[in-house]
Amino acid sequence: WRCWSHQAPGGPQPVEVGLDELGPGSPSGWARYVAGVAWAFGRRGIEVPGADLLLDSTVPVGSGLSSSAALTGAVAVAIDDLTGARLERSRLVGVCHDAEALFVGAPTGTLDQTAVLLAEEGSALCIDFARGSATPVPLAGAGPLAVVDTGVRHAHAEGAYGERRRECEAAAGALGVARLSAADPASAERLLEGRLAARARHVLTENARVEETVRRLRSGEDIGELLMASHRSLRDDFEASCSELDAVVDAARAAGAAGARMTGGGFGGSVIVLGLTEADLRPAATAALAPFGRVPAGVFAAVPSGPAGRLL
Repeated sequence: WRCWSHQAPGGPQPVEVGLDELGPGSPSGWARYVAGVAWAFGRRGIEVPGADLLLDSTVPVGSGLSSSAALTGAVAVAIDDLTGARLERSRLVGVCHDAEALFVGAPTGTLDQTAVLLAEEGSALCIDFARGSATPVPLAGAGPLAVVDTGVRHAHAEGAYGERRRECEAAAGALGVARLSAADPASAERLLEGRLAARARHVLTENARVEETVRRLRSGEDIGELLMASHRSLRDDFEASCSELDAVVDAARAAGAAGARMTGGGFGGSVIVLGLTEADLRPAATAALAPFGRVPAGVFAAVPSGPAGRLL
């Protein structure tokens, strides 16, 4: 394979990838996400031919907006088309997860890949991993959505993101459940202490907030306070926020937003805001980040789109 990316440092310089030499750690850099998808197809017995790939994206890298899942999802759809494999979308989710988790080494789940590959235009997606379901939820009446990219970058393949996952696994083990989401909230509060109690409290209350958000969206009720409660839980119990994210959330609310929360893996990245247009949000976000010596890396409208797919 030969790969180019308009987002690569220094511009689109070619990276050559030998398909018979693929393995975790080779190649390195941004091309590993592309190569990892080809490798994951190969693990499923699907022969991937040589190809030239030119990559371009409007998703800010490292911004908590699933840029890696967007990349692997687009490449997976392209390879599926190129090889004629015609895998079901749920299997393509597994391909993309293998590329990120096994090839790249990022300790992610499959939420982002599921959203990229199973989304429906104009809708949110309610994903229930216990049941293996992904159900569209109309967003038409929720109000305008906008995103602030704070410019604070994160890397999921290392650091605190993986630590949070290990803490959740430890909490589940202490409670005797396979998934932390299956734990009884009262038991978690009674049996866990300190950091593990806080992590479990976030996961369990967040699941309840998701269910209530879906209910309210379907009935046309406001969800702004649920977004605010979600951010507070991410900030205080999960400790996955940062000062810049908190400042933008507070500024958006003060500017009249119905609600706001950090989005993505945390420790940097972006804030999603409900109830303000891009034009109304930009001055508030700029003022919020000024004390940190930053300006927003991006402020833009968020429009729920359909899944990754072939355009031409």
